[in-house]
Amino acid sequence: MTVRQRFDSGIQRLAGTVVFARVARPVMPVLDRVTHRLTGGRFLLSTVFVPALVLHTTGAKSGLPRESPLASLPDGDGFYVVGSNWGGASHPAWTANLIAHPDASVTYRGRTFPIHAHLLSAAEKAEVWPRLLEVWPTYDTYVERSGRDLRVFLLTRVSAS
Repeated sequence: MTVRQRFDSGIQRLAGTVVFARVARPVMPVLDRVTHRLTGGRFLLSTVFVPALVLHTTGAKSGLPRESPLASLPDGDGFYVVGSNWGGASHPAWTANLIAHPDASVTYRGRTFPIHAHLLSAAEKAEVWPRLLEVWPTYDTYVERSGRDLRVFLLTRVSAS
């Protein structure tokens, strides 16, 4: 096992703990937003562990712009994202935002572009779930801890026309 594999394995075990979720939930998004701004959108701290992006949505209730750093699974012209909320009991707000306003945008590696969000059906989710676990195996722990069906979205790049 390489040093990187040991590091990744240790992070995965740590990330699955309740204590880590309590600490990371308020801290990591702030750190991601700061590194995102400081690097002109080219980098998020989370990318040390997992592919990550910033999702720009419209608030489902407020109608205000919202920004959410998220782990992702890049896939061709799109990305899969999971509403894990660190294994919390409720769905993260950004998932409700996408359900209410599926046309949004993403910043990935310094480029911002429009996307359209599709909430996966149970069958679609079952098909992609093994690939999501390859990126972040802790998702299964989050399902157990939360007691809910995690929402998974496909964010498809919309061509500018």
